[in-house]
Amino acid sequence: QYFFSVFELNGMSTSLTRSLSNQGDRFIPNRSTMNLDVSHHNIVSEVQPNSTSSSNSADIINPYKSTLSVSLFGEQNIEDCEILALKTKPPKSVIPQSKLNVLSCHNLNSGKSHPLRHVPTTAEKVLDAPGLVDDYYLNLLDWSQNNMLCVALGSAVYLWNATTATTTQLLEYPNRSITSISWSPESPQFLAVGTSDTLVEIWDISKTAQIRSMSGHHGRVGSLSWNNHILSSGAFDGAIHNHDLRQAQHLVGRYERHVGEVCGLKWSNDGRQLASGGNDNMVMLWELESNTPRWSSEEHVAAVKAISWCPWLPHLLATGGGSADRTIKFWNTLTGSLINSIDTESQVCGIHWSKHQKELVSSHGFSKNQLSVWKYPSMTQIAELRGHTQRVVQLAISPDGTTVCSGSSDETLRFWRVFEPLSALKNQQKDYSGQRINKIR
Repeated sequence: QYFFSVFELNGMSTSLTRSLSNQGDRFIPNRSTMNLDVSHHNIVSEVQPNSTSSSNSADIINPYKSTLSVSLFGEQNIEDCEILALKTKPPKSVIPQSKLNVLSCHNLNSGKSHPLRHVPTTAEKVLDAPGLVDDYYLNLLDWSQNNMLCVALGSAVYLWNATTATTTQLLEYPNRSITSISWSPESPQFLAVGTSDTLVEIWDISKTAQIRSMSGHHGRVGSLSWNNHILSSGAFDGAIHNHDLRQAQHLVGRYERHVGEVCGLKWSNDGRQLASGGNDNMVMLWELESNTPRWSSEEHVAAVKAISWCPWLPHLLATGGGSADRTIKFWNTLTGSLINSIDTESQVCGIHWSKHQKELVSSHGFSKNQLSVWKYPSMTQIAELRGHTQRVVQLAISPDGTTVCSGSSDETLRFWRVFEPLSALKNQQKDYSGQRINKIR
């Protein structure tokens, strides 16, 4: 204390103190960094011998001493305070210093969670589609690699050119209805059409002409899937037919294990496996060379229409069940094992994977009639898209993999931009703009 009083009386200026300390002949304590009360206490206090008490006693005494020190001196541990502070104290860290807290803070910094991206929840375009059949088991909407959207409305098929926004009628039958359509991925001028009177037709849209008609089923043809020159068709009779379009005798394979209507059918991206779903609640996996399924599953408890292969993981398959099931299930098709199952709380009508990110979109019927965008594999819901007033029974994806078109029993087609390429700019111009409502026919 005396030292500090003398120091004050000397009236030394701050500049002189700094000058002396810079000369290095002696150290001048920095009062602004010292707690004088604590320093005085530490000078007059006797040095205590090391405690030999038990650890339990120390655990009780130490918190009390810490609390008392804070109350009296504003310092948690006065024993660690220096009597003379020769330099400015470093600023206190904002990070807690206990080992547990330091570890926790490190984990938070090293594993920053990226916020879910924004997905527009309003349709970019709406088309009026009068006559779109309210039938869960039919597949009446598809989008070609040439950016041509095809939709079946009752007994007619219409084409909407997404590039020019023009609509043309391809065909119309007086006494039968269209029950399925599918574009050829490799030759997008060819369109397969399934009908209510058991036929499978091939149309060349460049000529607006039917070039082939194939029979053999014993019920309406509700699902179609291409595999190069092989076209597979699933029908109400539970049979799946493989047609080789290069041959006059087109039927080269028949799968007959489903006991209900085949409403879901999709070849894998590498063309090695065919997944089928039926009104018998079954999921089956087929190979071209065999007439028996590689594996089958009864995990769903309702009809399986929604089937989609992952574009970046060749043996990952997603399937969706109907009103009594409401789940999306993920399968390892190499082993037939169920990877995951989530309850969507609505009938699952369609599924499409993103080509650009680990995401997928699903369309739903009862009870929400919505589209949902999911993050895979966490299956965190990124967005829920509402606008349809009835169930969304049809779903197609654009060739660039950014936009989906949903077809509903409310007789509208709605376009939603749900996916973005990784290289896309934030202000990238969208292909569809505005809220105009046009007619598909």
